[in-house]
Amino acid sequence: MAVDDDKLMQLLGQFVGDLGATMAAGGVVIGHRLGLYRALAEGAATPEQLAERTGCHPRYLAEWLRGQAAGGYVGYDPATGTFDMSEEQAFALTDPSGPVYLPGAFLLALAALRAEPRITEAFRTGEGMGWHEHHEDLFTGTELFFRPGYLANLTANWIPALDGVEAKLTAGGTVADIGCGLGASTVLMAQAYPRARVVGSDYHDASIELARKHSVDAGVADRATFELASAQSFTGTGYDLVTSFDCLHDMGDPLGAAQHVREALAPDGTWMVVEPAAGDRVEDNLNPVGRMYYSASTFLCVPNGLSQPGGYALGAQAGGEAIRQVTADAGFTRFRLAAETPFNRIYEVQR
Repeated sequence: MAVDDDKLMQLLGQFVGDLGATMAAGGVVIGHRLGLYRALAEGAATPEQLAERTGCHPRYLAEWLRGQAAGGYVGYDPATGTFDMSEEQAFALTDPSGPVYLPGAFLLALAALRAEPRITEAFRTGEGMGWHEHHEDLFTGTELFFRPGYLANLTANWIPALDGVEAKLTAGGTVADIGCGLGASTVLMAQAYPRARVVGSDYHDASIELARKHSVDAGVADRATFELASAQSFTGTGYDLVTSFDCLHDMGDPLGAAQHVREALAPDGTWMVVEPAAGDRVEDNLNPVGRMYYSASTFLCVPNGLSQPGGYALGAQAGGEAIRQVTADAGFTRFRLAAETPFNRIYEVQR
């Protein structure tokens, strides 16, 4: 075997970065759970000073801070021995309700990795693992990861990009939000369109319970309601808008879901399908975003699809053509890319 030393060192360099990032994920989640980033954002601090603010042990904080500084998530001043946060770091790491909140992604990732023994066995057996079978942190982490994107784009860019939909909702239209999870998207639409009625649905009972609580906390329980139902069985007809956020590719039977959506829509209704950003060819997705989604899909999306009847396991990088084909097979005739972000593509689907 002839090994190119330069290429080997390049691979080892990548490995060190990947391993460091993997181990650092736990530290980010600790910072999230204990409010360490928020406390540090109050002002530069030594480990001892941060301990006074947080009630945590200074020795643990010292190691945590050093690792965070090495990863670029906080700053360090060797002249004073203090750590601090830039405006950008604080913006991305301290506000779970803001337009960017990075710790949610790490909470999601660590929850997914807890299933490694079972997913390893599934490689041998071909069996699936349902979304509901994962650790509870997955559900919270998923909302924390996706909600900022919805907050920044859903009512500001995505719905306005759909033909005539915003006017219908402003006037008092109806929305079915399928696969709603903890209800972040459902609540946001109810808040933005107070005359509309939004019904969220999900097959996971614990998520629906939390979604109902969130709607009460947000003061929109009178117009944002929830039901325990799959995408193939949610109730109601005549909807002006049906939405599916980052979930169609997870389903064992996306065709059945698409057919049910078509039956539930008003004749001039619209289905907004939000999916991960992906090209139609494997080589289109061999990039950092594709790597993230393929890795998550191995632990979450494909196992969930294989756990359900229907015969599909599209995965998170299915691409627009695969999604379009599902809608066409269900009888829809209009499919277009209405908007996109670095992480998502938003498709408008109509009869």
